[in-house]
Amino acid sequence: MTRRTPHHATVSAVRWLTPHMVRLTLAGDALDAIDRPAATDLYIKLVVGEPPTPESRPVVRSYTVRSVRDGEWDVDFVVHGDDGLAGPWAARVRPGEQVAFLGPGGTYAPDLAAPWHLLVGDDAALPAIAAAVESLPAGTVAHAVVEVPGPADEQEIVTDADLHLTWVHRGTAGLADTVRAAHAAGRLPAGAPHAFLHGEASCVRELRRWVRAELGVGTERLSASGYWRRGDDDEAWRAAKPRWKAQVEQDDAELAAPRG
Repeated sequence: MTRRTPHHATVSAVRWLTPHMVRLTLAGDALDAIDRPAATDLYIKLVVGEPPTPESRPVVRSYTVRSVRDGEWDVDFVVHGDDGLAGPWAARVRPGEQVAFLGPGGTYAPDLAAPWHLLVGDDAALPAIAAAVESLPAGTVAHAVVEVPGPADEQEIVTDADLHLTWVHRGTAGLADTVRAAHAAGRLPAGAPHAFLHGEASCVRELRRWVRAELGVGTERLSASGYWRRGDDDEAWRAAKPRWKAQVEQDDAELAAPRG
């Protein structure tokens, strides 16, 4: 198997956006020459931990590229104390340090032909949700539901779209319940949206089944990904994710089966 060569950049700025999210600005002339997919969920696989040796594989974690400028990329990190690898690293990194990463990748961009857009996720998905919403032009309608630890973790999202943004504070309500309640109360538009559902795996799977069954969302207008799973550390979730994907495929098979 051919090993991908990592790109390198310098951390030029560190800024805390909220108590639990820090933004690193990566800088370097070579960034402009890197091919990028036309996606709003653009991500890189950051090399974390000890540098890899010729005999070892790098330890990588995926993080969203929040915005791109000439020679600069902003990458946002959720930080919850010492949990995980990349979050604690991002909390202590300083300008001038070097980083290595693989990618970028990304597959989702809002389909402007959709009647409206539904974006749901937790703080891990907030950078991708914000990037997508900010890309929407005037005349489009978006409903975003985002779970964050508390009021201090809410962020301003500037967009030309008609945005209906609901913040859910962790421990007060569930994301899936909040979306279903909005639908039951008639607060969501008619028609099948382009749906972006990213974050905690169990919640994403539950919402994915619901938007397919109740809102009529087809797989061609559906982006759903489990970034993490409650009760699992990074490695446990990486090992379990293939089974989660198989369960999602089974959900689709059940939804497609004739009812009688």
